[in-house]
Amino acid sequence: MNAPAENTILADNPSFLDEERGINPPLGLLYLASYLRKNSNHEVEVLDMPAEGLSYDSLGKLVKQKSPQVIGITAMTFTMLDVIKAIKIIKTSLPEVRIVLGGPHPTLYPRETVSLEGVDFVVAGEGEEVFLELLNNIDHKETLLYLNGIFFKQGDKICGNGQSDFIEDLDRLPFPDRALTPYQKYNSVLARRAPITTMFTSRGCPFGCNFCDRPQLGKRFRARSAGNVVDEMQLCYEMGIKEVLIYDDTFTIDRKRVLDICQEILERGLGISWDIRARVDTVDEEMIKKLKDAGCVRIHYGVEAGTQKILDVLNKGFTLSDVENAFRLTKKYGIQTLAYFMIGSPTETRKDILATIAFAKKIKPDYLHLTITTPFPGTKLYKMALELGLYEKDYWRDFARDPSSGVISRYWEKELTRQDLLQLLRFAYKDFYRRPGYILSSALKLGSIREAVKKIKTGIKILAN
Repeated sequence: MNAPAENTILADNPSFLDEERGINPPLGLLYLASYLRKNSNHEVEVLDMPAEGLSYDSLGKLVKQKSPQVIGITAMTFTMLDVIKAIKIIKTSLPEVRIVLGGPHPTLYPRETVSLEGVDFVVAGEGEEVFLELLNNIDHKETLLYLNGIFFKQGDKICGNGQSDFIEDLDRLPFPDRALTPYQKYNSVLARRAPITTMFTSRGCPFGCNFCDRPQLGKRFRARSAGNVVDEMQLCYEMGIKEVLIYDDTFTIDRKRVLDICQEILERGLGISWDIRARVDTVDEEMIKKLKDAGCVRIHYGVEAGTQKILDVLNKGFTLSDVENAFRLTKKYGIQTLAYFMIGSPTETRKDILATIAFAKKIKPDYLHLTITTPFPGTKLYKMALELGLYEKDYWRDFARDPSSGVISRYWEKELTRQDLLQLLRFAYKDFYRRPGYILSSALKLGSIREAVKKIKTGIKILAN
C-alpha cells in the first residue's frame, strides 16, 4: 500500500522545482506484486492512495471491505507520520491483519521500526525474495528466525538477522505490473507528455558521496541487460505510456550497456521519450549523441557545488571542468539538463555559495534543483555531524523510536545559520529563474500548450516565494 501524504517532516527546506512533483507509480510495491504473482499463489492487490485520490477517511472502509490477511506499506523517513496514521486506521478497522513495513526507513532502523505499535514485521533490504519467504512462513516464526531481512517481535524480544541478501541477477525479476495501478494518471512537472512512468534498470551505486546513502540498494552496481531493459520500455510503450523517468542512481556507469540500450531502442523503432540520471564524468560525446538518437530527452546531473573546494569536501570525485564539459555536450545535442546543487555543506562559506550560484548560471541548465545540505540518517555526513558535536544527540534514531511527534531535519550549521541558509536558498532560486535571458530561452523551447501551462504554474510559484 502507498499511504496518503498529508503530513511532512521536512517543513522548511523549500524547493521551487521538484522533478518528482506530480504522481509517480509505487515501483517497489509493483516489483513485490509481480514477484509474488509469478512465484506463488498469493492473491495480490496494490493500492496507491494518492493516485486514486483516496483519503484517510476511506481507508478504514476499504480495508474492511477487502479484508486482507497481510498489508505491506512502503516507509520512508519522510513519510513515517503518514505511515503511522495509516497503521492506526487499519488496525482499528481490521485488528487481526498483519502489517509489514519495508523500504529505506525500516532498512536503516529495523529494530526501532518493528517496535512501533501496530507493526508486525519489517523487511530490511531488497524485498522481492524475502517478502515471499515471509508470507510463506508468516505463522512459523521459528522458520523466520533463520531468514535474513525479516524482523519481528517475539514477546518482549526483537528478532532479526540483518539485511536481506542483494539480488544479483536482476533480469530474473518480473517487470513491475503497472496495470495494478491507475497508470494513466501518473505525471511529472518536467515531462512534456503524459502518462509517464518510472523505471529502474540497475541497483546500487559504487560512488562515495558522503551525503548519500541507499541502504536497501547497496554500493555494488548491479545492472539489467540491455535487452531486458528495452523489453520493459517496449511494454510501457504498448500500454500508451509516453515518457519513462529512469530512477537509477547513475544510469551511465557501464558505458557499453548504455550504448547497447540505445542501439536496441533504435533497432525496435520505439517512439518513447525517456530521461536519466548521470554523473558528469561518465558521459562522452558518442554516448550523448547515441542517447539523443534513441529518444533520451533529459539528463539529471548531480553537480552539488560550484567550487572545487566543496566538491572535494563532498567526495564527488570529479572537477568543475568535467561539469562544464558534460553540460556543453548535452546542450550540443539538444538534450535538456537538470542540475542538482546543494548549499551549506561542511566548510562552505557565504562566498562559496555565491560562487556556486554563479557557476549554476554559467553552465545554463534548463532546470535548477537546489536544496540545503542535510545530513540524513545513515550517511557519512550525519556521522561527521555527530562526531563533531553539531547535534547533541542522534535525533534521527530518536525519531525512528517515536515518530508520532515528527521532527524538523537539521542542517550543517557550523559555518552558517539555518536562517542564513534559507535566505541564500531563496535568493539563489530567484537569481536563477528570474533572469530575462532564462525566461526568454525557456519560452522559445515550449513544445505545447500543456507544457506552457506547467511552466507558468512553476513560474508563479517561484515569484510568489
